[in-house]
Amino acid sequence: MNRTERFYKIQELLRQRRVVPRDLFLEVLEVSLATFKRDLEYLRDRFSMPIIYDREANGYRLDQSDPGHVNYELPGLWFSASELHALMTMEYLLRRLQPGLMGGHVAPLRARIRKLLESGDHSAEEVERRIRVLRMGAREVEPAHFQTITTALLSRRRLTIDHFKRSTGDTSERIVSPQRLVHYRDNWYLDAWCHLRKGLRTFSVDAIHSAHIRDQAARDIDDADLDEVLTPGFGIFSGRRVEKAVLRFEAQRARWVSREFWHEEQEGEFELDGSYVLKVPYSDPRELVMDILKFGPDVEVLGPAPLRELVAEKARLAAARYPTGEPT
Repeated sequence: MNRTERFYKIQELLRQRRVVPRDLFLEVLEVSLATFKRDLEYLRDRFSMPIIYDREANGYRLDQSDPGHVNYELPGLWFSASELHALMTMEYLLRRLQPGLMGGHVAPLRARIRKLLESGDHSAEEVERRIRVLRMGAREVEPAHFQTITTALLSRRRLTIDHFKRSTGDTSERIVSPQRLVHYRDNWYLDAWCHLRKGLRTFSVDAIHSAHIRDQAARDIDDADLDEVLTPGFGIFSGRRVEKAVLRFEAQRARWVSREFWHEEQEGEFELDGSYVLKVPYSDPRELVMDILKFGPDVEVLGPAPLRELVAEKARLAAARYPTGEPT
């Protein structure tokens, strides 16, 4: 019986009996007294298991005064993909956190996460060395601006922002009523009512060069209206008018794409030749076009016609950068 199995056996015995004698532990676990003591110390220290020795009952039990003793569970020594991603991401973000008001709370929180990451005979350091969560395309956000935005968002105040529009290179001042912050593809976006444009807009937080809280109360938009405008289509760009992109992927590429999540309302089916047809709702084609182009010749846009023409034009412009023949 390895140490991981012993841990679960100890937990099982403590659940089955009110008090477990030491000799019973040694018999069931088939270990020496020294090994048993090391196991107990590890469970208490690393996993915060509330095990105490009851001298009157002459055995070990879970501490009744600990509020977590009834439903105590050893942390999963094998995590699901989503759980492992969450733990690794939290540990990474806490490690990068700059000193500030949360300093006193971060250290114990990070220590707890590292204890959860430890899997039986494997230390947190070994888990981190062998399993990595890579962040691609993340753009840095100015901490002071982010704090101002979140303060205005939660206190329901308007903001004055200087927003850099990458498509034109211009910076404009906007007065906005913040509605919600969205973390999407490793970047932060602010959904807000723009009082200049008199409509809902999404702003990349890293493109906000300054932010100041105003005295006026923010205009509140109903959640249903926010979802209707900002979430029906593919990607971060919004719009009320929703169309459906129909994409056909070549058979080899279909083996990957058929397992991918693009949108909650996507539809997909295989054709007889092994190709895969994916249907995705979208409002604004900009992000969708970028995602389509990354598949190169392995995808064809079947419709609608404006989307097909836009992708074809972008592909032609890209090909024009690589003329045939030897470079001069």
